[in-house]
Amino acid sequence: MRIGIITGSGTYALPDLAGAVSEDVETEFGSATVTQGRFAGADVLHVSRHLARHRRLSHQVTHQANIAALRDRGADAILAVTVCGAVDPAVPLGSLVVFDDLHFLANRLPDGSICTLHTEPGRPGRGHWIYESPFSTPLREALLAGARSAGLAVRDGGCYGHVDGPRFNTKAEIRGLAACGVTAVSQTAGPETVLAGEAGIPFALLGYATDYANGVQDAATPVEELIRLVGASPEAFAAALAEAVPLVQRADLEPVGTYFSFD
Repeated sequence: MRIGIITGSGTYALPDLAGAVSEDVETEFGSATVTQGRFAGADVLHVSRHLARHRRLSHQVTHQANIAALRDRGADAILAVTVCGAVDPAVPLGSLVVFDDLHFLANRLPDGSICTLHTEPGRPGRGHWIYESPFSTPLREALLAGARSAGLAVRDGGCYGHVDGPRFNTKAEIRGLAACGVTAVSQTAGPETVLAGEAGIPFALLGYATDYANGVQDAATPVEELIRLVGASPEAFAAALAEAVPLVQRADLEPVGTYFSFD
């Protein structure tokens, strides 16, 4: 089994990735950098959304190429991590969330185009992705068990809200998301969820709360605290993933939902 791991702000490389070899994988959507190696006893394909030194901001992440590259290199599952802003005030800062729902109404990529792998009429495999939850239950269970085994505080379930960056959100925007039941927000994982679903690759998302979104609390989270927690997130993600990956290898995986295809 090959497990894809996507990391974001603060986590630009996987620690203890043995035999790491990076290559630029050419796809029909452009090139993506994939690093292959062994992590926690598994063959892993790592993609850094932003690349080293945060070269790409959220509106420059090449989501289609990243997911297509993982697909083409044989990823059987994808675990993604993201730092995020808590919309639910009950989420403690520095804690993890394993999401079970998605708020991504725009369904668009950073360039404004529709978020899909089906980009031309008649494209083979075109169809509708149909599901109850966009996230894989066995992968969610592995992430929950992994975080708990690592001794980390983790919430079982929550709605991930995708927002467009690179700016942060206004209080009015956050109130709207809160009214929709969003638990936490960030700027990259919505497209990944959709594209992995279309590619037929089981996908799950782990969040780490670094701040309270605008207006959630009377006093804003100090920027210094946000930066500190972004800096602390790689250790938490690495610990949870190291415990979760062996569980994924033993999981009974299948694509999320069904695909209504026209081929």
